[in-house]
Amino acid sequence: MIGGSRISGARCLAETLSGYGVTHIFMVPAVLRRSMAEMERYTKIKNIHTHGEKSAAYMADGYARASGRPSVCMAQQTGALNLAAGLRDAWLARSPVIAMTGGSRPDQRFRGLYQEAEDFPAFEPYTKWNASVYSINRFPDMLRQAFRTATSGNPGPVHLQFEGQEGEIDQQEGDIAVAIDRAFKNVPPFRPMPDPELIRDAVELICGSKKPVLVCGGGVRHSRAGEMLVRFAEAANIPVATTLNGRDSIPSTHPLSMGTVGTYSRPSANQCVHHADLVIFVGSSVGSMSTNFWRLPQSGIQVIQIDIEGENIGRNYSVTVGIHADARVSLEALCTEFSKQPSQPERASWVVENQGRYEDWSKARSSIIKSNDVPIRPERVCGDLSQLLPEDAILVVDTGHAGMWMASMYENNHSSQSFIRSAGHLGWAFPAGLGAKCACPDRPVVTFTGDLGFWYHIGDVETAVRWGINAITIVNNNSSGNQSKRGFAIAYDNEPTERSRELWVHEEVSFADIANTIGALGIRVSHPDEFGDALSTALSSNRPAVIDVVTDMEATAPLAWDAENWMQRY
Repeated sequence: MIGGSRISGARCLAETLSGYGVTHIFMVPAVLRRSMAEMERYTKIKNIHTHGEKSAAYMADGYARASGRPSVCMAQQTGALNLAAGLRDAWLARSPVIAMTGGSRPDQRFRGLYQEAEDFPAFEPYTKWNASVYSINRFPDMLRQAFRTATSGNPGPVHLQFEGQEGEIDQQEGDIAVAIDRAFKNVPPFRPMPDPELIRDAVELICGSKKPVLVCGGGVRHSRAGEMLVRFAEAANIPVATTLNGRDSIPSTHPLSMGTVGTYSRPSANQCVHHADLVIFVGSSVGSMSTNFWRLPQSGIQVIQIDIEGENIGRNYSVTVGIHADARVSLEALCTEFSKQPSQPERASWVVENQGRYEDWSKARSSIIKSNDVPIRPERVCGDLSQLLPEDAILVVDTGHAGMWMASMYENNHSSQSFIRSAGHLGWAFPAGLGAKCACPDRPVVTFTGDLGFWYHIGDVETAVRWGINAITIVNNNSSGNQSKRGFAIAYDNEPTERSRELWVHEEVSFADIANTIGALGIRVSHPDEFGDALSTALSSNRPAVIDVVTDMEATAPLAWDAENWMQRY
């Protein structure tokens, strides 16, 4: 508890955010202006003024995912709807983002107030808690509840609407005291323990299985359970597939790593899950992306599911054993119980079988990731990134083809590397990468996006320059949104016309020139042999950098492996 004398809501807000370890706020003025002034006077919090509310939310999301700490974004009432739209990716990825907006005062509502619109309900679908602050006396407990809700259980966004279009209630004073619940400064604040009987049941099932596989999702990442995951997989000799959200839970170089499973995936992972007789889901919501539209695993396969949210267990697959607990402590309990078994199951042939699938895929892609073709093949960029990224790098990846290329072609070769990706919104990656760099200023942050994705928030190159956010953005520039190429071909009955290309092809632009004009470092790469030097220059420049890679417009990312060769709608 801090204080106890009469203070303003702004002072309370500033000291509360500082007490919870918030270092940056991502916002579009004007909102909570007095709070901004108090932060400057009494804290070290930086207020990052972005070029749009949606990018502010994306930056906060990247900050939260990179750091494992709750983050804050803000907008005045007239921009609140844009901020709500930006929370959708945080909601889908279970990211602890706290959004703060202004809202009309009761005595001014329904009178034609300038810019008034009721945006409060728009936050309801994309937040764990959506609340209004109408009294200065509620600042302490409402702020504490925001952090508590954002970080607890399955983390996720929350929204506080402060009275006044710009949240002017923060100017009022009250006899209030700042209080910090330190448990909620990070994810997870608590680690619910698994039921020992269910752990024994799970181990019995695992020991009786001949072809088990671990499928690890974002919950493993939230729980910081990667090391324990590897320990259990090695002890039980079980192959590991990951979702995109759990991609950095195990290095690609580990002999039990099969790669990413699902729709944006690697064939070896999908084949492993398809042929398994037991699938152990850890920290995964088991949604369409990680199961290739619920086609992996096959119907009737035995399932163990471990999740911190009980309502997730058995939602999409009937489970033989469901464990409602934290991922890390559950894996630790499985390790302990497994070590008590008098004899360990023999799985060498199953492991070798899957290593063969992984090697087959590696051989199949070996020539294309080294291709010297001009225009450059995106696979070559992925291959170079696998080899050249620093051991402590954070890689931020967009959705669409960027996500598909990275899921199939990129190798995270070090346990100290991080991988975070868009949960479904094109354009998310560039601002999210800036947020990640704010959260982890001493680590290299590299973003991989396409030109169509980069266009969404290109104005925030100026934001990076102004605030010295020295992230590196690699743009797969094929002058198109060619992920739509297949879909439009189908729409034209597989006989697309020249005019149909207008739906996904656009003008060739040098993003390097734009970046240089704004004040960032811009490097244009036209030949594959130039990429390594460009990345090295960007990493050593200590400046925001844009590497504009001219790639092949006709190159499309590989579709997911499917036992029935089912054609995806992508």
